[in-house]
Amino acid sequence: MNPKKSPNLRNLLLALTLCSGAASAQPPAQVKTQAPGYFRLAVGDYEVTALYDGYNDLSPTLLKGMDPSKIRALLARRAQDAAGVQTAFNAFLINTGEHLILVDTGAGRCIGETAGMLSANIKAAGYQPEQIDTILLTHLHLDHVCGLVDGNHQPIFANATVYAAKAEADFWLNSDMKNVPEAAREYFKIAQDSTQPYIAVGRFKTFAPGESPIAEVKVAAEPGHTPGSTTYQFTSKGQSILFMGDLIHNLAVQFDHPEVSISFDVNAQQAIDSRAKVFSQVADDKIWAAAAHLPFPGIGHIGKIDKHFQWVPVEYGPYQRAANVPLVK
Repeated sequence: MNPKKSPNLRNLLLALTLCSGAASAQPPAQVKTQAPGYFRLAVGDYEVTALYDGYNDLSPTLLKGMDPSKIRALLARRAQDAAGVQTAFNAFLINTGEHLILVDTGAGRCIGETAGMLSANIKAAGYQPEQIDTILLTHLHLDHVCGLVDGNHQPIFANATVYAAKAEADFWLNSDMKNVPEAAREYFKIAQDSTQPYIAVGRFKTFAPGESPIAEVKVAAEPGHTPGSTTYQFTSKGQSILFMGDLIHNLAVQFDHPEVSISFDVNAQQAIDSRAKVFSQVADDKIWAAAAHLPFPGIGHIGKIDKHFQWVPVEYGPYQRAANVPLVK
């Protein structure tokens, strides 16, 4: 039979040919990389970019002030493992048109392979580290200051002036190491080594209560986690966002129960008081909040019911930038 004159036979031969080709084709290799870690939000005329530096796993046993079984139950509600909860390291870039400001710098080289992605994500987001002119540190723990320098202790942000509260700098940078417990000395040294290159060239500055490093930001002291822990609030066109550093470490527990502290707090009761105060402020004022250790991008709103709070994360969507905001060159 001539296949050219037999449509049925011709179709059968074509099908067999296609099946043979499909069987021999090799599946593509898995890509095994993540999308760049940045997320943009318009706050009035300001452009806010959340930046992912990495993560670490924290044991829930670090949480204090609640029966461990209740903590495990709260974690289970969010399908979190009681053996270790992944905790993000977030930093935030604010382009006001006059300044390009970075809030915190991540863990850098100090954690290992799961962190140190900040510079790459700044570039992926369309900026360069040398374009940043102002760095605001919420406090001087290693997962906020290690990103200031590279592995050779050279400054990553060549043109930036770094700011921290005077109380924070006095605690970490001017303490007599003889009076610091042996177990904590490493953390003091990390703070000192990370800031020293900026201090050496006069680009590390402190501010006292009531002072603001730059005109665009409103500063508030919220001590407890550390003596000089600070929040930074930016407002444009009636919209505000407050960067609250380490007032929150665990999404599953500390919103519902802000009275739960963490072992890293220098003064647990002060930290609890600061958390309740700021959460209430953000909820009452209906403003954006951004936190260093909430799941990326760490931006959202806070709802309030009696003494309990709820985190409402920002939803992904297209970014609309006001036409009259120039990008910092």
